[in-house]
Amino acid sequence: MSEGLSQGLAMIDDLGASGELDGYHLFHAARADILRRLGHRDEAGDAYRRALALATNQVERSYLTRRLLEVNQQ
Repeated sequence: MSEGLSQGLAMIDDLGASGELDGYHLFHAARADILRRLGHRDEAGDAYRRALALATNQVERSYLTRRLLEVNQQ
């Protein structure tokens, strides 16, 4: 992300292109965070929902739920 959020998103999307990270909640959480920062609320919400569906740790689930509520309220 040192080269900007758009470049960071492109790098994350490249990493996820194979589908190997699709079951990893932190991949979706990181993608959601960048999308949120870029102002892409709908896409961020989708990514937060995917991360939430995969997360099993209650602390992480609480964090993701808060972030999802934030993007839905904006």
